[in-house]
Amino acid sequence: MELGYARVSTTHQDLERQLDALGHHGIPDERIYTDKKTGATIDRPGFTELRRYARSGDTIIATNLDRLGRNLRECLNVVHELREQGIGIKTLKDPIPIDTTDDSPMAELAVALLALFAHMERVFMRERAAHAREATAATGKLPGRPRKLDPNQLAAAQAALDTGQTADQIAAAFGVSRATLYRNLTENKPADQQ
Repeated sequence: MELGYARVSTTHQDLERQLDALGHHGIPDERIYTDKKTGATIDRPGFTELRRYARSGDTIIATNLDRLGRNLRECLNVVHELREQGIGIKTLKDPIPIDTTDDSPMAELAVALLALFAHMERVFMRERAAHAREATAATGKLPGRPRKLDPNQLAAAQAALDTGQTADQIAAAFGVSRATLYRNLTENKPADQQ
């Protein structure tokens, strides 16, 4: 039986592209397991449930090998453990097709190469992010996306909160969500007041 697995790294990301690919492959929704959690940890509820459900002869289908994990060792360990249980892994969109139900040396090489590429991309991504933070800090700007509210708007919003206006009223006045208002106010406070 084919079982699907889809994962994104954060709750803010969308699983739709992966779910569509698994659906087009013919896997029904009730046999697709999902997680919204980083691949750097193997402690993922959906993946744990999938592994409990899968039996020898089943195949886990994912869009890409890095959905199983971005850490090289963990990814290779997962593939090895599943193969030991007679459970295969196939990917739909990797540049080198993965099918661990094939015992050929080329299939093993493909898994190792893709796991290595995923690991390297994670390392490079961290390096690029660290460099971007350093470059931004050197200019005196805050890292990340531009803030929705400038310092004058934040001061006005805080004053309105202090006078008893509700967060919903203030957020509506500035054209932002309540969550954005609170996040911007929190980020604007000195560290000792947070």
